[in-house]
Amino acid sequence: MVEKVIPIRLDEGKGLVPSIPNQLRAANDLTTDTRGRPLRDLRISVTDRCNFRCTYCMPKEVFDQNYPYLSQKELLSFEEITRLSSIFATLGVEKIRLTGGEPLLRKNLEILVEMLAKIRTIDGNPLDLTLTTNGSVLRKKAAALKAAGLHRLTISLDGLNDDIFKKMNDVDFPVTDVLDGIAAAQEAGFTNLKVNMVVKKGTNDQEIIAMAKHFKGSGITLRFIEFMDVGSSNGWDMSQVLPSQEVANRINEFFPIEPIEANYAGEVAQRWRYLDGSGEIGFISSVTQTFCHECTRARISTDGQLYLCLFANSGFDFKTLLRSGKSDLEIANAVMSTWAARDDHYSEIRGSNTVKTSDTRKVEMSYIGG
Repeated sequence: MVEKVIPIRLDEGKGLVPSIPNQLRAANDLTTDTRGRPLRDLRISVTDRCNFRCTYCMPKEVFDQNYPYLSQKELLSFEEITRLSSIFATLGVEKIRLTGGEPLLRKNLEILVEMLAKIRTIDGNPLDLTLTTNGSVLRKKAAALKAAGLHRLTISLDGLNDDIFKKMNDVDFPVTDVLDGIAAAQEAGFTNLKVNMVVKKGTNDQEIIAMAKHFKGSGITLRFIEFMDVGSSNGWDMSQVLPSQEVANRINEFFPIEPIEANYAGEVAQRWRYLDGSGEIGFISSVTQTFCHECTRARISTDGQLYLCLFANSGFDFKTLLRSGKSDLEIANAVMSTWAARDDHYSEIRGSNTVKTSDTRKVEMSYIGG
């Protein structure tokens, strides 16, 4: 029998109180954390709900009909998300990714995209605005998202074999509908599409070559993600991790590949390309090749908690600041103060005696986005 665990959600509204310095400084992009890492990336979870029950994210035995999802009043409004995003842009954030749960389940999400598309970075450029989705309702939403100003899309797809894919999503959702959503995104004019496959050894790793073959030459970048211990409910086991290097070796036997340079400092995925020039693939090796030392990313949960790491066990309550009458400058200083104290590097120490992975509760991916 599987023991039911209610994952960390919002600490019952008792997130850590962000500190506002007595002496306020002008908002700037110079703040670095204790390891010298700047703040450049922001992921915002717009809903804690999802129509899939992927075993590595929202397993059915935990996220059932009795799970206490956030109420509407607990969610950040579109106006609050936009205000907070504007503040983060004044601090050097250049990229915002909307996540969930499944973000397209948030009603009228294209309105939020349109609001965020008006924000400018410190250099006066539009934000790099992107979204991660399971693709289930992308056919209905792709055109509206593109028209609203969304730049890029990442679609999660863990296999092409219907039986395997349904085992992964655990709601009997067919592969064909996700592929149709991807086609809809292409028809809407999205040209920089990525497909993410979480590889769980012994479950869907036999789909690696089929996925590579399907997307090779399509103009879509396929990325393989190592199964990892996000949250407290996915039953993480190192024996279920297939190292990215082994995935690369398997692909190389069929389709010769070689590594290429990163697009920018701190890029999470390692880039490779096919030697025949038919495109590129990526590997996100958060277990075997950690990237903590270059992590420039913060996360905002569905209810406005700021998390400094995907593997965190507590957040900072910025929703209360937003709703308490604090000025943008005060909130910006609270962000700078919080980021300056950041020392998170969980992936680097997960295997050491300094962290107890079995005893330490971590926030769920469905609450702050992957």
